[in-house]
Amino acid sequence: MTDQIPIRAREPAGQPAPDRAGIGLRAPHHRSLLETRPPVGWLEIHAENYMGGGAARRCLEQAAALWPVSVHGVGLGLGGSEPPDPAHLDRLARLTGWLQPALVSEHLAWTGVDGRYYNDLLPLPYTADSLAQVCRNVEIVQDRLQRPILIENPATYLRFRESQIAEADFLARLAAHTGCGILCDVNNVYVSSVNHVGLEAAPAVAAAYLDSLPAGLVREIHLAGHAENDADGRLILIDDHGGLVAEPVWQLYAVAVRRFPAAVTLLEWDSNVPPLDHLVAEAAQADRRRAAALAGHDAPPGPDGSPDKTPDKTNERAA
Repeated sequence: MTDQIPIRAREPAGQPAPDRAGIGLRAPHHRSLLETRPPVGWLEIHAENYMGGGAARRCLEQAAALWPVSVHGVGLGLGGSEPPDPAHLDRLARLTGWLQPALVSEHLAWTGVDGRYYNDLLPLPYTADSLAQVCRNVEIVQDRLQRPILIENPATYLRFRESQIAEADFLARLAAHTGCGILCDVNNVYVSSVNHVGLEAAPAVAAAYLDSLPAGLVREIHLAGHAENDADGRLILIDDHGGLVAEPVWQLYAVAVRRFPAAVTLLEWDSNVPPLDHLVAEAAQADRRRAAALAGHDAPPGPDGSPDKTPDKTNERAA
């Protein structure tokens, strides 16, 4: 039997606004975030990092009094053939019950089988059977949390012969059946497109993917950096969240914000984590890019409102 004892909820800081991008709350930035209180719109946490107590939980409590917070899970394995682990789901329920986050999200992926956890977000074939399994798992989570969640599209490196449903349509059917929302990771859309159709065709394929998502159900957008790998002469992009957002992803982001204007934006940076002010600067660029896209401008304004003439640094990586 799982622990169903309720805990006293804290007062939420409010809802994030679409015109102010958020950043991930990462351990190296705990102290500087609270000391400097940067002008970001909101914060996202990885649920599994804050299910215990200690210093991380105390930092989260202080940060949540200043910014809206979302909870992003990585361990439920909603794409698997087995239901979510009851103990893990109960820990998530206790966290969200206490934190009262603005949003809760998870991935369209599986993470383990037969009691083995693989510490990765693994792909699934898009079939009627897998759709039924994911719908069952999402409904279990939403019933336990007593709230709808958002499901994020994955970055993929292969396609299954068994797949019968396009990924965007799979997400749309999932949302229609369960009442969940969609988290559109623009970097993942671009990474998958390049990996499957190549660099030249990717922008059009990625834009068509966005156009096929149900606009009213996309409530959140993710941005991140990716790595370029040479696989026997073939370019493969890896969703590593380890650097600046690439220019093609910024261009796709402009398409996304025009299609999903009410969705909030989150800037992810999880490996090679730079100083906090680097993340804040990328979030500010997202704000400028969003405003320019909605205004119909080709180029975003700079921090002072003038045309942005900052040199292109999309290939740089933080040390």
